[in-house]
Amino acid sequence: MPLPDAALERSPVVANNLMNRERTLAAYTRELGIDIVAEVGHGRWLDLCCGTARALTEATTRLPAGTRIVGVDLVDHFVQAPPPASLQLITASVTTWEPDTPSNLITCVHGLHYIGDKLGLLSRAASWLTEDGLLIANFDTRSIRLPNDTPAGRRLTTALRETGFTYDSRRHRISLRGRREIELPYHYLGADDGAGPNYTGQPAVNSIYSHNS
Repeated sequence: MPLPDAALERSPVVANNLMNRERTLAAYTRELGIDIVAEVGHGRWLDLCCGTARALTEATTRLPAGTRIVGVDLVDHFVQAPPPASLQLITASVTTWEPDTPSNLITCVHGLHYIGDKLGLLSRAASWLTEDGLLIANFDTRSIRLPNDTPAGRRLTTALRETGFTYDSRRHRISLRGRREIELPYHYLGADDGAGPNYTGQPAVNSIYSHNS
């Protein structure tokens, strides 16, 4: 029986502190393949599933004055309290939280592995960008499953590309440039926290969807 998101967020798999918790800014650049500082510029950076926010705290010393950084995580085990003035840290579920201002850069380093409605979050985050902003995240399409537990496969990657996403299957990265409203032809049914390790070697969560044929 697929788990609803409220139950999933209490799962020990989601509470895994081995992924993303203490990542530095250099690790973000390595994992996502972008120059964080150059991409944000004088704008706004939103990091979903930010862990301890170590990388975000480090970025406050390297980004220009006036840059705003927002980190969101399910638990409030942040590395520094109170945070620097340019950094806002929010304890909330990214499956329900909504920003009030568009962002030039939205990142999620390995956080999607532990989200139930992954496609829902990607679709919502696409609408949080500025007109030329960048959304980029680690993403494993094999974690998107049909009710018979088979991967959604090429049909999913085609749907993602048709709506504007770029998916790098070798590096397990998904990205999108520029704000847009997205509706993917999938209906979220729940999550499986017993999926076992994914490509990172850590236990992850599979997300179960029906296709709106």
